[in-house]
Amino acid sequence: MHNTPLITTLVVGIVLAFVLGSIAQRLRLSPLVGYLIAGLVIGPYSPGYVADQAIAAELAELGVILLMFGVGLHFSLRELLDVKGVAIPGAIIQIVAATAMGIGLAHRIGWSIGTGLIFGLSLAVASTVVLLRALQQLRLLDTLRGRTAVGWLIVEDLVMVLALVLLPAVAPALGPDSQGASLDTAELLSIVGITVGKVIAFALLMLLVGRRVIPWALQWVAHQGSRELFRLAILAIALGVALGAAYVFGVSFALGAFVAGMVLAESDLSVQAAEESLPFRDAFAVLFFVSVGMLFDPSVILEQPVFVLLTIGIVIVGKSVIAYVIVRLAKKDHSTGLTIAVSLAQIGEFSFILIALGMQLELLPDLGRDLVLAAAIASICLNPVLFRLIPQAATEQVTVSASGRPIRSEKAGHTVLVGYGRVGSTIGAGLHDRGEPFIVIEDRDTPARAAVADGAELIVGNGADPEMLQAANIGAASRLVVAIPNSVQAGEAIRAAHAENPDLHIYARAHSDREVVYLHECGATESVLGEHEIARGMLKLLDGQPL
Repeated sequence: MHNTPLITTLVVGIVLAFVLGSIAQRLRLSPLVGYLIAGLVIGPYSPGYVADQAIAAELAELGVILLMFGVGLHFSLRELLDVKGVAIPGAIIQIVAATAMGIGLAHRIGWSIGTGLIFGLSLAVASTVVLLRALQQLRLLDTLRGRTAVGWLIVEDLVMVLALVLLPAVAPALGPDSQGASLDTAELLSIVGITVGKVIAFALLMLLVGRRVIPWALQWVAHQGSRELFRLAILAIALGVALGAAYVFGVSFALGAFVAGMVLAESDLSVQAAEESLPFRDAFAVLFFVSVGMLFDPSVILEQPVFVLLTIGIVIVGKSVIAYVIVRLAKKDHSTGLTIAVSLAQIGEFSFILIALGMQLELLPDLGRDLVLAAAIASICLNPVLFRLIPQAATEQVTVSASGRPIRSEKAGHTVLVGYGRVGSTIGAGLHDRGEPFIVIEDRDTPARAAVADGAELIVGNGADPEMLQAANIGAASRLVVAIPNSVQAGEAIRAAHAENPDLHIYARAHSDREVVYLHECGATESVLGEHEIARGMLKLLDGQPL
């Protein structure tokens, strides 16, 4: 037999993840549960075939890179600054509090302060991969609370990057055999300054140079007319920038890919880039969860059940309560507090990097690794369930069944309006003035309340979700108006509605000629391009006609 560890690990991991993920889905569990079990099956602590852990970890890193690149495509710097008032101080306070809880448990076990610090930091940082999967599945990624949650975790990632640089320098004073070794304050400040300087240099380079070169390069490739080259260019940008950021500036692969995606988001081709990279992101994200399952030694559950439960409690209960209190003190609403709290009720990729570094520095014993992994697997499995318990909006105007699902509307011949922002609310007001029946699908709190105030029948959820469209009785509707600005989600909504009602007249908004073509390919009857309508309005004014 050929010695092909890369191919074998890749094939076995994907096939087993598919089989067990399908079974989990059939049992109404998250597919993530199946992926984690797949890793456990091919890991070193289970009989039979054992996959190459080093290769699996590198494949998983590719998934993190591509996923963070996709986040950057949907998360602009302006949006990050919009949530800085909650995300930055909240993340820092939460990390300090969660680390303190981890140090307290470590002291109870009998570990040193250094071991407790590594252990606590591992429990303090949540997985961006897990969060994004949950937000995408529930269509919350483009909501304000979704952006706040992502911004919070990005701040956590930045703090962890700094921690990974500083820990080797302070390790001699933290170990059990340090005997009171003192830190060189000047050396420590120098390390911190160099690290922060590298991150700032990378950010400036991407903002000043990358935001011009990357969109230009992608535009040039798009004009060549080769879809294959376009896909290759997207991968080259995501992976190339991530690798360059790590080796030249010393920042993480994930952070480099995220910034590359943010820069590319300013291009007119960002929608197409997101669509083309999605299959790669999904496939490698699966391998990330498989690699997590491979690391876990399940015997720790029987040998140290109390410590396992306490560790899980810190992650799921302790961090969540702290985050909720912080968000509410910042005068944010209840649903935002719950979203942030549940977002942090898990741990992931940075936790695994931290425990690996801790073992390398001889600061973390095997038990510490297994406790962190047990908490990671438990929290990753429970996190999608917790997310589904969050109310989609704070309003009492939504009728739901006993199962919590929206009841199908009795309206017929009506208009279904997806999105109630600036565009959607204007359309809704016009329909209301005409006395025409319409149903609004909206998942953000403030627009949802505005829709109810305007007399609309409201369905809380995302318009791209077929279940929400069915609840709006799309099969009996006469028109669908998709007023959301995200053309990827708009395309999903149009496809789902067209499949349910092929005779439906569908109207959508677009921001570029390419988006118009994309939306029509999805099934839109008409698409309105903002710039064209502005031009027509100005021409009317030039001719002396009223708008």
